[in-house]
Amino acid sequence: MARIAARQCGEGRGAGAMAVLEQSTVPKCAIVLAAGLGTRMRPYNGVIPKPLVEVGGKALIDYSLDRLAAAGVKRAVVNVHYLADALERYLAKRGKPEIVISDERGALLGTGGGIAKALPQLGDGSFFLVNSDTLWLDGVKPNFTRLAGAFDPGAMDALLLLAPTTGSIGYEGSGDYAMLPDGRLRRRAEREVVPYVYAGAAILSSSLFADAPSGAFPLTLLFDRAGECGRLFGLRLEGVWMHVGTPEAVAEAEAALAAAV
Repeated sequence: MARIAARQCGEGRGAGAMAVLEQSTVPKCAIVLAAGLGTRMRPYNGVIPKPLVEVGGKALIDYSLDRLAAAGVKRAVVNVHYLADALERYLAKRGKPEIVISDERGALLGTGGGIAKALPQLGDGSFFLVNSDTLWLDGVKPNFTRLAGAFDPGAMDALLLLAPTTGSIGYEGSGDYAMLPDGRLRRRAEREVVPYVYAGAAILSSSLFADAPSGAFPLTLLFDRAGECGRLFGLRLEGVWMHVGTPEAVAEAEAALAAAV
């Protein structure tokens, strides 16, 4: 099992919703959500965990971890549940960032409960969040760098990376959020179609989890609460987002990656 370091990570504070990026404002910790069951990812399911499914010759989780390391993240907490042993063995081979395992073998805690359990290893400032199975092609500037530059802890509890529903690969839904002119987000109402889908990456403030429920709960519960307080913001992804949820979507993503070379 990966070693759990004793120190906590923090970061400096920006001075506006679109603050100029300084090295001190980049979170040094991140959580990578890798505990899902991946039931739609057949024929891989039951053989390897979804984060280890290869797309373009590279495991899905490595795309996220490599980008975090390039952004300056020093420690990545990875939660595990389904086929956890295989995932731990694989992650033990990585050098950067430092990997800390948050063990959910006993009970799956959901996206919100999983992060709440890992908070002691994420410190009391802000941190990156990324789903282990999200995949995108960056634009001119890396999207993690853009998130760090845009995050204002004085105004925001969460800054979500959003992909446009049109032009994203493998996504056919009605979207998740509408974005107001100042960047604040409004969740899609029932039967409504909105232009943006959550791309599975964000910067979160630890204060988002104040008075969070105990046990298992979805992160959307806290996103909704932040939205009601006007503290949920979005940043449009630059590049191309790929929704890799099925074996068919793997083939689509590989074609997009090959075309970008």
